[in-house]
Amino acid sequence: MVVIVLTACPSGLRGFLTRWLLEISAGVFVGKVSARVREELWLRVLEMVKDGKAIMVHSTNGEQGLDFRVHRHEWEPVEVDGLHLMLRPAGGDSGAAPARRKGWSNASRRRQVSRRRK
Repeated sequence: MVVIVLTACPSGLRGFLTRWLLEISAGVFVGKVSARVREELWLRVLEMVKDGKAIMVHSTNGEQGLDFRVHRHEWEPVEVDGLHLMLRPAGGDSGAAPARRKGWSNASRRRQVSRRRK
């Protein structure tokens, strides 16, 4: 099983992939192809993607049963104790988590209003 997700890619690439895979949503392709075809498809995606982004998830013989490939994407595949995971960037370019402003929740706002009334 192969899943390829494209973002901001040329329509020619999408047309090429529809020869081998089903497009179930805009830029999301799913299918079952051999390992050799999968490798050739990924090479073609890398050639044609230009400024876009691509992620491929495919089945493998392992504990998880799947593996990832990423091209020009913020999320990166990492291996932790033998498991393949996707590392999400921690908010923004600085790498630090975005600071929440005080009173961000509805409950906090209600508390503030009730304190002002007293």
